[in-house]
Amino acid sequence: MIDVQNMPDQRGIEIQRVGLKDVNLPFQIRMQNGEFQHVQGNVTVAVCLPHQFKGTHLSRFMELLMRWSDQPISSKELRQLLTEVCANLEVKEAEISLKFRYFLPLPAPVSRIIGYLDYLCEFKGVYQQTENRFESWIGAEIPVLSLCPCSKEISEFGAHNQRAIIRALVRFDYPGKILWLEELIELLRHQGSCPVYPVLKREDEKYVTEQAYLNPKFVEDILRDSVLALRTEPRINRFQVEVESYESIHNHSAFASHVEDRKGTS
Repeated sequence: MIDVQNMPDQRGIEIQRVGLKDVNLPFQIRMQNGEFQHVQGNVTVAVCLPHQFKGTHLSRFMELLMRWSDQPISSKELRQLLTEVCANLEVKEAEISLKFRYFLPLPAPVSRIIGYLDYLCEFKGVYQQTENRFESWIGAEIPVLSLCPCSKEISEFGAHNQRAIIRALVRFDYPGKILWLEELIELLRHQGSCPVYPVLKREDEKYVTEQAYLNPKFVEDILRDSVLALRTEPRINRFQVEVESYESIHNHSAFASHVEDRKGTS
């Protein structure tokens, strides 16, 4: 049969990113303790399409993803996958994003009852074949509690508080300087007015309420503290972080964001 996608194109335009979105497949995520967690991954995979090709081979994307599905995935496997993508599709650059819900056990602050808190996480890889260069990123969305300093200051009692989300995406040198999701989450979950816990008994709720009241933070405060925390991690060479506060007394959210290159450019 005629392969229309493989026919030449005369318009001379290289497409920077073309590929697949919302591919849902099972994967295994390597955990810091050496075990594996089975997750449902949502995949976006793309390549840079040379100007002479009319289209890319979408079926090859799926064939490669199916081969890696339900297998242990880390930075090493992402590099191998993207290397295969470049070779099979005859392209010089490929990238992949794998998003998934990651569950970690977390004890309550007083009762110590353990529950599982889920974090929306991401593995991201970018591979350039001509330079044999691979970028490895990990990301996580960490829920925290924020209590408004202004509300506390002007009110005779109480202060409005709400859940906020710290969204971080960090790049580290590969190989040799792997940063685990558990480490990134632990680094950032204390940067709000108080951490969020999956299970709270009454004594835990009292602790959380009072801890947040004693540690009021604007969304800007949480962002700046998150930036300072990320700067303490020598394995990170670039990061982007955003904090979004789901305001309890407004019909809108507040946010602050920051991008920084650890080599001196921000």
